[in-house]
Amino acid sequence: MSRKFLDTESPGWVTDGLISEAQRQQLLARYPQQAPALGLLPILGSVLVGLSGLSVVAANWQGLPTALRLALLLASLMGSYAAGSYFLRRGNPDLGHGLIGLGLILFGASIILTSQLYQLVGYDASGLLAWVVAGVGLSYVYGSRLLVLLTVLIGAAVQTYCVESLGIFSYVTAWLIAGGLGYYWWRRPDVVGSYVLAAGLLWQAGLLIIVLHAKITWFFVPTMLIYAAGDWQPNRLGGRALQVPPLVAAYLFMFGLAIFGEADAYANVLRPPLLPYLGALGAVLALSVAGKRARGRLASLPDWLLLLPGFYLSGGLSLAVATLVVLYAHAGSVLTRANRDHDPEQLTIGAVLFVAATAVAYFKLTWGFMDKSLFFLIGGILLLGLSWYLRRRNAQVLAASPAVAQQAGTPAVIANEPGAPESTQHSSLLND
Repeated sequence: MSRKFLDTESPGWVTDGLISEAQRQQLLARYPQQAPALGLLPILGSVLVGLSGLSVVAANWQGLPTALRLALLLASLMGSYAAGSYFLRRGNPDLGHGLIGLGLILFGASIILTSQLYQLVGYDASGLLAWVVAGVGLSYVYGSRLLVLLTVLIGAAVQTYCVESLGIFSYVTAWLIAGGLGYYWWRRPDVVGSYVLAAGLLWQAGLLIIVLHAKITWFFVPTMLIYAAGDWQPNRLGGRALQVPPLVAAYLFMFGLAIFGEADAYANVLRPPLLPYLGALGAVLALSVAGKRARGRLASLPDWLLLLPGFYLSGGLSLAVATLVVLYAHAGSVLTRANRDHDPEQLTIGAVLFVAATAVAYFKLTWGFMDKSLFFLIGGILLLGLSWYLRRRNAQVLAASPAVAQQAGTPAVIANEPGAPESTQHSSLLND
């Protein structure tokens, strides 16, 4: 709960008799006033001092003796780790983890500068792999979200270097990110870490497709494997967060297919061999369904609508209609699930997806042969009908609540009636 919210609203609660002044003081004591700016100042000061020192060293780097260069690299590295450990012991995790992260960055810089110092020509990524290993190890030791983020970025940078400069794919780097940080995520599935890890794994998968010169649709096999891992995660929020980047990638692909898929020129780019592709995707689908059933999440199965291989259809009107049907069906499934779970955030997302599908339908199917005013009329009627249906469903759920309570043997209590309990009256006031 926000301290600012308590400071603003709690006097009104006392005035309305919801809580006493003593209880208000207890709430304020439970959520003390914080000063984020005070915690931020040391971090900013350390960054500025560090940048100043790096600027001086960089300007005179070529003129420094070799021994002094190595001493500076080692001192900066050890100093960052020592300072980070000191602040962690003093109970300042933000600054401590920030300095540990700075040490991790300096470790990679030291590897690169040392190779340049001794004119070492790197034909492999063995030195940079040590950087990824250090990041994974530090993530486990300190359990820091910042270190996980840095390690994912370092893994992406190392893999990009391998692909662009060496023309190879480092399977060891990919395994360190997928296996090392994947196990870390399984044990600590926080939402932000799930987003970061999924995005990093998608980057690794995309680079693998580039190196193998495979059809780009093979990208969705490892992508949906990441999605299936989210189905098996016991933590619902962490699992769903891991699934968001794969779903975004699948939706953007289907959306692009709806817009640009009229011509059949994409056949050589998108169409892999039918049976191997469907077999691999079907195996991942079976794994996902098993996870959904085990965790009681079968309601999210319509997410797989975005993976229907419509690109095997010939280009033209048939493909445009098929992709639009998929987009509408997916938007409808999101709206239905949001209405059932009373989730306003998902309801907003579903409405946006519905409007996006309608916009594509307008520009692709109706621009040339349907009057624009007629199309807007039809679109408005659809949206109004959808709004009416959702409101009607909500009213039915609310009307059924007292009946369910009576069937369970508990009399329905109406708030603010003379016989209603005081707690119920307070709840009604809060809802109002």
